[in-house]
Order: sequence, then structure tokens, then C-alpha cells
Amino acid sequence: MAKEKSVYVCTECGGTSPKWLGKCPSCGAWNTLIEQASTPASAGGGQNRFGTQFAALAGASELAVLSEIEASDVARTPTGLDELDRVLGGGIVAGGVTLIGGDPGIGKSTLLLQAADALQNAGQLALYVTGEESGAQVAMRARRLGLERSQVQVMAEIQLEKILATLDANRPAIAVIDSIQTVYSDQLTSAPGSVAQVRECAAHLTRFAKASGTAVVLVGHVTKEGALAGPRVLEHMVDTVLYFEGDTHSSFRLVRAIKNRFGAVNEIGVFAMTERGLRGVANPSAIFLSQHSEPVPGSVVLVTLEGTRPMLVEIQALVDDGGPSPRRLSVGLERDRLAMLLAVLHRHAGVACMDQDVFVNAVGGVRITEPAADLAVMLAIASSLRGKPLPKGFIAFGEVGLAGEVRPAPRGQERLKEAAKLGFSVAIVPKANAPKKGAIEGLTIHAVERIEQALDAVRGLD
Repeated sequence: MAKEKSVYVCTECGGTSPKWLGKCPSCGAWNTLIEQASTPASAGGGQNRFGTQFAALAGASELAVLSEIEASDVARTPTGLDELDRVLGGGIVAGGVTLIGGDPGIGKSTLLLQAADALQNAGQLALYVTGEESGAQVAMRARRLGLERSQVQVMAEIQLEKILATLDANRPAIAVIDSIQTVYSDQLTSAPGSVAQVRECAAHLTRFAKASGTAVVLVGHVTKEGALAGPRVLEHMVDTVLYFEGDTHSSFRLVRAIKNRFGAVNEIGVFAMTERGLRGVANPSAIFLSQHSEPVPGSVVLVTLEGTRPMLVEIQALVDDGGPSPRRLSVGLERDRLAMLLAVLHRHAGVACMDQDVFVNAVGGVRITEPAADLAVMLAIASSLRGKPLPKGFIAFGEVGLAGEVRPAPRGQERLKEAAKLGFSVAIVPKANAPKKGAIEGLTIHAVERIEQALDAVRGLD
């Protein structure tokens, strides 16, 4: 009997190689090639280099002029969970495919079971396909969530062909596949969870969703680094990619949209884990603000922007005497950017921290990636170094350049209005973000163009 041939497949891009290599020849990723049994090629060979061999087997498709195509807004069905609808852009879309990933135990299955039950109660047929648990385990979770009378259809199956046949026979409005790594097709010889199986099963489910109008939600595993497991092509195949974030020791969870063809990208939904499942948090700013009875040194409130939502987050800094090698540590912010801001603070504002340990933290476990946090971080560091707190009701935002200039942040007026609505009274912002017409009631705004002007304004508030 002839030895079965094998091929090496990249777990990042799905590219193949006839032999093992340390670096993927397709995407350049290191140590991502894994061995799989190769599938036999179909008889008759492939096409020639001119691509004309199969030209007679298929007719040409009709072309459409872009300006003549009727464009209309897609209809959305609310899931009944306001925070999830916010992330999705208003609700689920018929024929849309959503991929949601997150750490084990973070709450993916809980959230989707709640959403499926809410849609079922609204008259939409919901099907929950579980490949990792039995139907009894799903029922036990439903009892814990208070969904004893749930009419959601449950199917414990991992074979793709049976899942597609059931979907085609019932045509549900939404189908949850938990998870895509457990589904396998008999047409492939590789094991469930392999690159080939995940890619092909997701492609078949996506094709069914587009043809039938069923909204399909795929649950995906994540790697040690927190990225979705499987080939990256999986993210390109689906319409929406959501990430579940949060510490399992905390009761709060964030659902972030990384890709959304039907809504805003980087939109977030905030949930609180309770005994009855996940509940949306209407005012997430309350989570990320510490409750100090009196102002403390090193604390500044930042108005950041997550998607379309202004959100207030407390930035804390601690500057302490360091040893021969001072440490710079940041939690929730970029460490390299912290080093850059310290250099700008020294060069342009005369605030030296060369022999000091500097620690910066974003309260509540939120991750801030926008550069508009620069000004708040620098003011928090200066406050901690001076040992003097900023006044109560103080906020700041703005990007700081290497030349010491304070650059404007996008949608500054919305940030200021959100701060005023929550009772803040003093703000230091870039000059370009200051209100052009009139003032914002209850908010005293100090507009600055450079970082030294911002520090002078803070000293004037002492």
C-alpha cells in the first residue's frame, strides 16, 4: 500500500508547502506550518496558464452598471440586548455572518443563548447548534439564566452535512454554531479544528447564509495571544467580527467590533455578568471612574471615544524613586508611547523623570489605543511627580506630538458635551477642539496649543 502523502498548511493564512519550513512562504509567519494529509487531486488536471480549459463549462455572467444598482438600507432585527445591538449596528441582518471570539469562560455561549431566546420570543425561529456540549448541558445553562420556558431549537451535531441539511429544512432566522472549530466535513480527511476543516466549513455555512437569508453566528476559539484561532482568511469571509474582552475575575465584559460591513467599526458594548446572565450597562463611564472622596495626585479623567460612544475613563499615574534602571510600565495603554511621552515631557516642558519609576494605568481594565489619551497621561504623570492633585471635576484629552504641540482629537464637541452631562466642570483640550460658537454650560474650557501651556494652565488651577 502506497504511503499517504502529506502537505504542510499554515495556520495563519491557509497557504501550503510540500515540506516543513520555519517561515510560511505565503504570509511570512513563523512556526505556523502543520502537517496534514493531502487530498487527492481530481482527475483531468487543472487549467492551463491561459485559463481557457474550463471556459466552455460555464457561461459568462451578466454585468451590471454600478449607478443602476438599487441601493437600500439593510433591514435589521433587534436581538433584544441593547448593547449587543449597538455593536452589531442595530441588530442582526438577514443573511449576515458574524464571527465572535473570546477566552474560554468569558461568556460567549451565555450571550448568544440569551440573544437567541430573545429573538425566539420576538417571533424569529432560532436554532442553537452545539458541538462542544450536549443538549442537556445547554438546557442546564438555560435554567441558570432563567430561560426555563425557552423555545429555542437545540441541535447537538458536529457533522457539516447534517447541520446544513437541518438548516435547509427548517430555515431559521438565526443559527448559532458553537463552535466552528468542532464542525467537520466528510469531504475532507483532516481532523476537526484543522485549518482546512475550519476554512471549508465556514465557507459552506457562509454560502448557505447568503443563499437562504439565515443569519449565521459562528463562535470561534482564540489562541494564547488572544487572536481568533484558525486561518486569518476566516475573518475575511464573514461580515462581522466581534471580540469578547474582559477579565474572568471581573464582572464586566466588553464586546468589541473589529470588522462590520453593516455598521461602525471599533464600537463596543459593555455587559455585567450576573447570576441571571449578561446584562447591558447603560452608563459604562461609571465603571471606569474611581470613586475618590477627594482628588488624589496622579489621577486624570480622559474622555475617550469607542466607536460612536464618548466614554470617560480615569487615567492613574504613579511616579516614584527608581533604581539604576527606572521602570516604565503601562496597563491599558501602549508602553512604547509612554516612553515617547516622557521624552516630550522632559524636552518641551522641563519635567524630568529620568531617575523615576513611572507606572500608568487605565482604571477598569479598559484598553485605550487612540492617541487622544496623550494629554491626560502627561498631566497625570506631572500631577504625581508634583504630589498635587488636579481639581475636582477635571477632564483632559488631546494628542501630543514630538514637537510638544497638542493636536486635536476627533469629535471633540461630543466629548465635551458628554463630560458636561456627567457633571465635570474644568477641561483642558486642544485649541482646535474648543467650541467655536458659544460655551458649553457648566464647563470651563482651557484651550492649549502646546504641552507647556497645558502644564501652566494646571498650575493656575492650584
